[in-house]
Order: sequence, then C-alpha cells, then structure tokens
Amino acid sequence: MRNLNFFMMAFLVFTIFSCKKVESADQSYETVDSAAAVVDEIPEEMYIEPNTESYAGLEENPFESPLKEPLSTFSIDVDNASYTNIRRFINEGQKVPKDAVRVEEMINFFKYKYPQPDGQHPFAINTEYSDCPWNTNSRLLKIGLQGKNVPMENLPASNLVFLVDVSGSMDEQNKLPLLKESMKVLVKELRNSDKVSIVVYAGSAGVVLEPTSGDRKDEIMEAFDELHAGGSTAGGEGIELAYKLAQQNFIKGGNNRVVIATDGDFNIGASSDDEMMKLIEQKRNSGVFLTVLGYGMGNYKDSKMEILADKGNGNYAYIDNIQEANRFLGKEFKGSMFAIAKDVKIQIEFNPKHVQAYRLIGYENRKLNAEDFKNDKIDAGELGSGHSVTALYEIIPAGVESSYVPSDLKYTKTQKTEGNYSDELATVKFRYKKPDGDKSIEIVNVIADRKTDLQNSSPDFKFTTAVSWFGLKLRESKYITSSSTSDIKKLAKSGLYNDEDGYRAEFIRLVDAVN
Repeated sequence: MRNLNFFMMAFLVFTIFSCKKVESADQSYETVDSAAAVVDEIPEEMYIEPNTESYAGLEENPFESPLKEPLSTFSIDVDNASYTNIRRFINEGQKVPKDAVRVEEMINFFKYKYPQPDGQHPFAINTEYSDCPWNTNSRLLKIGLQGKNVPMENLPASNLVFLVDVSGSMDEQNKLPLLKESMKVLVKELRNSDKVSIVVYAGSAGVVLEPTSGDRKDEIMEAFDELHAGGSTAGGEGIELAYKLAQQNFIKGGNNRVVIATDGDFNIGASSDDEMMKLIEQKRNSGVFLTVLGYGMGNYKDSKMEILADKGNGNYAYIDNIQEANRFLGKEFKGSMFAIAKDVKIQIEFNPKHVQAYRLIGYENRKLNAEDFKNDKIDAGELGSGHSVTALYEIIPAGVESSYVPSDLKYTKTQKTEGNYSDELATVKFRYKKPDGDKSIEIVNVIADRKTDLQNSSPDFKFTTAVSWFGLKLRESKYITSSSTSDIKKLAKSGLYNDEDGYRAEFIRLVDAVN
C-alpha cells in the first residue's frame, strides 16, 4: 500500500507539471511553488529523488591499420568537464557511469610543462614516444600543443553575455547559489574595457543587466545576487536572446563570448539534442564564442552541454565546487575566456614500416573525416591563451604479435614503405585559424622512430599515461590487459611534480578510492 501511495502521489506531481499551462516567467514560478507544496506532503521516507542524468554514448576508437586507414584526423578538445564530474562521483562514493568518462578531458584537466611557442604560430608542438604499461607489446605516442601565454594587457576587450539558468531545477545549493559565487570569481577578472550583460531564462527569457562596464563590479555582482530559481527551462529562447545581445554589442577584433551557466535541463522550446545542435551551429557563424558551465547532479544533462560546446566554437567545464570555480574562472581565466586559435585540427599519418596498428585514445566525438582536415568550413576546437592540449596514440609496432591485429592476412603483412623514410614513425599536420580569420594555416612536423623506456620518460608522460590508464579502467575498456589500481597509482606517483595546486596528488587519492 505504501508503494501504491507513492506512485499515486508521483503521478499527481507529474500531472501538475505536465498540464499546467505556463504563459510567463512569473506564472511559471508560481506553478513550481504549488507543485513543490504537493511534493512536501509526501512522507519523507516515501520520496526518492530520481536520477535523470544523461550522457552521450561513446564507442571506443578501435585499432586501425596504416595500410588500410593511413590518416587519423581529429579536432582538439580543451574541455575538462568529464574529469571534474568523475571527481564528483568518486568523492560521493558512487560508481562512475562509463559514458561520463571522456579520457581526453581527463588528460587535459592537468597542466603539462610544454615549452612556450617562440615563432609565428600561436602554439608549440611537443611529442614523446615510450612504452605502454597496460599492453606490454604496445607503445604510446604523446602529442602536446602549448598555447602562447598572452599577458592580460595585450588581450582584446571583452563583450561577455552571461546566460543564466534560473529554472526550478536550479534551486539547489550546488546549482544557483554555487553559480552566483562562481560568477563573482569571473567578474573580479574583468577590466574597465570589458562589457558584461546578463540574460536569464526559466519559463521565458529576459535581460536583467544591460551591457555594463567591467569597472562597475559591485553593480554586476548585485545583479547576480538578485537571481532566484523557479519555473520551467526555455533554454532555446535564452540562447537566442543571449546571442542577439552579444551581436548588438559586438566588438570588432574583440573577445565576444556567451557564457551559459546551467544544469543543462532544457525542457521547453529547442530541447532535443538535434535541435540544440542545429540552433548552436547557426549561432557559431556570428563570430561569438561560447563557454558552457555545468552545475549540479541528479538531473544533470552532460549530453546537451557537450553538444553546445562542441558545435558552438566553445569550451565546457563542470563546476563541482567553489575551488573548481576559482581554478577555471579565476586562475585560468585567460585560457578559458580568450581564444588565440580556432578550428584547430590534427592529422597524423603513420609509417607502416614501423607501425602495424594504431589507436587514438579518447576524442571519440571529435574525430573527423580525412577530407575535413583541409576543409575550412568544418568546425573544430579552440585553443585559449596559455592552454595546453594533449593526445595519446597506442601503437602496435610492426612485427609484433597482438590479439588486436589479425594474424592471418595474406598480402598486407608483407608490405613495406619504400623511400627515404626509414627513421620516421609518423608525420603530423596541424591546421588552425586566427580567432577572427576564415582561412586556415598549416604546420607539418615529422616524428622520428625513437622510443624512450617508460622509466626514462618525462614526468609529464608518466602522469598523462596514468590518467589515461585510469580513464580506460573506469570505462572498462576492452583494449587494456591490466587495470591494476596499484600500478596506476605507482605510475602517477612517478609523475608527481609541477603540482603547486595539488591536483596531481588529488588524482592519486581518487585512484585509491576506486577498486
């Protein structure tokens, strides 16, 4: 009978939310308040908070033969939302959903000691080749990009439009209250030449702060303090209004950006993933960049947030606490908010003389077709001031037996590369555009077939490898023969340096918490 009463009450609440017509933002707040009153009448022991978090499904990249698939092409990804979300699950003692794990975002949460660029290009290139600890017959190739660190005084003026979700789902301590505190961290970084606007959306969207100079920080912070949650979520309408405001106040040659802060729970208007993708792709052509900040748990919609960032010239972070807000919006403000290169693509060609098979680790939703590399109409990722990007390839050397490579091929196994390329492991090409440019620029780099033993590799290589290994363990990857927590931890400890903020040490604690 208790179960029956619970389901009856749940149905009543659902009916109230579904049938009540929402005509304005104010009315929608009243609707949520009245529904909340009904929920409050349900005995506490009968109420169970549903978990409706959503993550896009990922299928791991397989091993490819350089004879059959000579080119591997993908867009860079500087997002790190997956790592902080994983941290939240582990810290709460919960099992991490496999599809919440994007290995490249785990890797790119951390800083690496790559050299600053000293030439005409906005990033420097770093490569390293060593052993693979989870498959003894394999090797790992690390490719790192280091963005130029541009001083604040040399960065262009900003036109920032904050788009804040104030719907009923944001009425939790780790959502709107944390969001407000986060925004204050960012506001402290603003200069007099910067402009800030605030748009909110719930049952409908509206402007709560017209463009305001960055030197009027108290006024901006007060506008955030006045925000309250309630109503449904007209995310599509909010996006339309925010981009319209950004375009009306567009700074030519400046940093024009919409900053969306939400739990991603869009439920009115353009709400499906396909609709959101089409909408944000249209806005991408405006010259306005995008930053997506995710908050909360339980109904968190990671799949929608990722689409917004990937398709909208954007980046994406999950803010699980005020310390993360201080890191992403304070210490890394320049990298998070100022793009120094856009549509950055990587294409690598492996030499079959040395490479029997290769596999890109992570970046599953960032892969591109080979012909997309030179097509300037194809969107790719952005690189911020001082940002670094790292990618790992697992390589099965030529002549090595592996269960991941068919052993009964009649023709391809005897083919060799001719020419004067005997010492080359691969050729990697990069393409990028300037933030306000339309035509891409290409860089070519040759990687020699020179391997360093894992124990003699750099601390960054060891730590990157440990993070990747842990991510593959969480994903229950079919491509790893060992998932020993103690081995992952030992490798991470050997890369424990350059850790002023303690993030690497924190990672080791997270590894320790997972069996």
